[in-house]
Amino acid sequence: MSTLSSVAAQALQRKIVSADYSPGERLPSQRELALSLGISRTSLREAISMLEALGLVRSHPGKGVYVSERAVHDEVPKGPSGITPESIFQLRYIVEPAAAALAARYASEAVNQLQETQDGLERALHKLDLVSAAEWDLEFHKRLARLSGNPSLAAVMQQSEIKIGYSLRLPFANTQRIWETVDEHKSIIQAVADGDAERAREAIQRHLLCAASRIGIRFEQP
Repeated sequence: MSTLSSVAAQALQRKIVSADYSPGERLPSQRELALSLGISRTSLREAISMLEALGLVRSHPGKGVYVSERAVHDEVPKGPSGITPESIFQLRYIVEPAAAALAARYASEAVNQLQETQDGLERALHKLDLVSAAEWDLEFHKRLARLSGNPSLAAVMQQSEIKIGYSLRLPFANTQRIWETVDEHKSIIQAVADGDAERAREAIQRHLLCAASRIGIRFEQP
């Protein structure tokens, strides 16, 4: 499940958590970091983007990348290609409730696939490994789409993976509320297991609205 960029993000996260890099400290140059981590600058930029979405670092054009002094965003960073978080959450609100309802209708017996990702998410949160937690969170939503039984719907999620992954990382910056995701996932899993399509739809709608609220944004519901 891990890519070079996520492995690099985890390595930098460990240095930040262990105070090798202190709050407010400027990270080494991209050239130095890429060399020390054994990755390309492209992979390094992706890793830094992950950490920025998680609220662990801040990029200052012309100055460098600094370790954040606060866990919660003062200003939510723009997503890939400048796409706003609001637009990504709105897309997910259109697509994911349908996936959850279809999964409950046709794949309730495969709910263990969702539980596996939930277990991974909880293990990561217990260790405060936010990079891994966000990866498990993304896998949960991708599997839910696959369980819908609709290949086109699953393809939409796959094609939007980078944008959706970014939107999933943002709420984890609010470390005081990271366990809320776990509780919201449990409601989705239970509704799918019970074969209750309408409850599954409502559970993921609540989840998306709550996730957006954790980073202080609102989006227009269709």
